[in-house]
Amino acid sequence: MLKLWRWIKVGYLQLIEPIIVWCVEHRVSPNVITTVGTVSACLVGVLYAIGWFSLGGWTLGLLAFFDVVDGAVARRSGRETVFGSFYDATLDRIADAFLFGGFLVFYAVHEVPRQAAMVLIALVALVATQLTSYTRSRAELIGVEMQGVGWLERPERITLLAAPAAFFGRAFDGWVLDAVVALLAVTAVVTVVQRIRHVFRSTAVAAGGSAWS
Repeated sequence: MLKLWRWIKVGYLQLIEPIIVWCVEHRVSPNVITTVGTVSACLVGVLYAIGWFSLGGWTLGLLAFFDVVDGAVARRSGRETVFGSFYDATLDRIADAFLFGGFLVFYAVHEVPRQAAMVLIALVALVATQLTSYTRSRAELIGVEMQGVGWLERPERITLLAAPAAFFGRAFDGWVLDAVVALLAVTAVVTVVQRIRHVFRSTAVAAGGSAWS
């Protein structure tokens, strides 16, 4: 499965390579790319909220390259800045909030099977996804390396938010989409726990004993 995912990522990077080259050659600002990508994700969140899952999924899938292009353009054009990194991370949180918020609003205002359960699950997914990023940023702030800690990173989350919605929508009585939201909620919670445990162990080693105060 990991090999398949790596193969998909390599293929995707090769596919968007001409876009990266064009942006570098035309001196397109990485921050502008980040902004456009976030606006696109917010639009998809609105589409999800009103129940247009297929259109939202295809839109997110087609425009997901903004999430990759901004960093690549910044590196290749020598325009990496501390503010750019901060800006990208901040707008990623806004995009995630709109995407998961779209699901939450949909479940809350539409009469669908398993409505009460899905409202709760979507809320857990929204909160836990924000915490995955927060725990990583706080850990790195205190000097704890977090690379590779956790089940799902953001590219995997975006893929799961886009592909099933694009291909299935609310087909099969909504089971496919509901299962994806539940999977994202569970993996986000597990990732938060994994990162807390990792920081606890790392700080305990650094303290020469227990990190528990």
